[in-house]
Amino acid sequence: MNTISDQHQNSVKKNSANGSISSYRNDFPILNQSINGQKLVYLDSAASSQMPNQVISEIERYQSNDHANVHRGIHALSHRATKIFEETRKDVSDFINSKDTNEIIFTSGATESINLVAQSFCRPILNKNKKILISQLEHHSNIVPWQIVCEQTDAKLLMAPINQEGQIEMTEFIKMIDSSVALIAISHASNALGTICPIDEIIRVAHDHDVPVLIDGAQAIPHMRVDVQELNADFYVFSGHKMLGPTGIGILYGKEDILEGMPPYKGGGDMILEVKLSGTTYNELPYKFEAGTPNISGVAGLGAAVKYLNNVGLNNIHSHEKELLDYLTSNLKKIEGINLVGTTSNKVGVQSFVIKDIHSHDIGTILDHQGIAIRTGHHCAMPVMDFYEISGTARASLSIYNNTDDIDRLIKGLYKVIEIFA
Repeated sequence: MNTISDQHQNSVKKNSANGSISSYRNDFPILNQSINGQKLVYLDSAASSQMPNQVISEIERYQSNDHANVHRGIHALSHRATKIFEETRKDVSDFINSKDTNEIIFTSGATESINLVAQSFCRPILNKNKKILISQLEHHSNIVPWQIVCEQTDAKLLMAPINQEGQIEMTEFIKMIDSSVALIAISHASNALGTICPIDEIIRVAHDHDVPVLIDGAQAIPHMRVDVQELNADFYVFSGHKMLGPTGIGILYGKEDILEGMPPYKGGGDMILEVKLSGTTYNELPYKFEAGTPNISGVAGLGAAVKYLNNVGLNNIHSHEKELLDYLTSNLKKIEGINLVGTTSNKVGVQSFVIKDIHSHDIGTILDHQGIAIRTGHHCAMPVMDFYEISGTARASLSIYNNTDDIDRLIKGLYKVIEIFA
């Protein structure tokens, strides 16, 4: 598997001393292009991050040399594909410090992981007297699966409120936790606002009431160190395409004793030990939740992304992005007529904003004409927009490959937007 070059390894040591990791930008080939005659500025990593050469090369290497189905063949290619597949499971386990590789389930992404928990863990225990508790900060992927399972079981879905800074109202949240709550599902960090939620406190209070907790870590996993044993989360989910990896691959972490008691979510090949007309004997963990031929090339890419993040260092990434976010917000505040949406100080590198009465789609379109990619609209977080009584925002989101030049271009582009609508 391709790894970061010796030159870059030395660069990390040098750059770590002054808190800069900007040289890693050179690993991302997609940034070396022009959009509408302008050099690309990519500020939409909360939607999908870009992939470094090391990830792209590993996917190509796998497809060119090792592609075969896993777990099902005695020939060399199948063995090699299986080795990559299971070594990545171990790498992910180490990355989040799970107790065992059996606790790492490959899925298509955080969305499928949440649906799996909703249907396999929650549905059998829900009834009209039970509740699921979420917050108003959640992405639709952490709302809709709970709505569906509550409709199926007559259970109730509760939504804890947020405040103007974009934080969960913890006093109200804690009041909502009692023995009728079957599960709490909370984002580690908000995709719309960047807010880092107090999940340590939430998990502690929930467990005091014997309530299990699922954490949607899609927006946190590429930006900070995550230790699931330290968190004591019952479930933790995330997606490869948010963490410098490919689309179509994700992870469900679950505590082994909980996963053991859950029935399979899907039926098919590889999740069985024996099939007869009279019935089926299911496979052991983690395979009983991995029906059908998996996204093996996606797993290979995810493994390379994990190695890349480890080599750079999550603490280095967090520091780099925090400095950029501070620079971004301080410059945005200088723009007349701008309103920052989500202003808590504890956040990942995401900033949403509105400018006067200019529609967010117009802001995004004019910026795109200048080669600047941001996200506009409700960001699949419509309850957040409802709270602020707006239809949507413009959102800039940061990653390892961004620098102050990107932000300067964004600010210049926003002044152009204002000039056009003046």
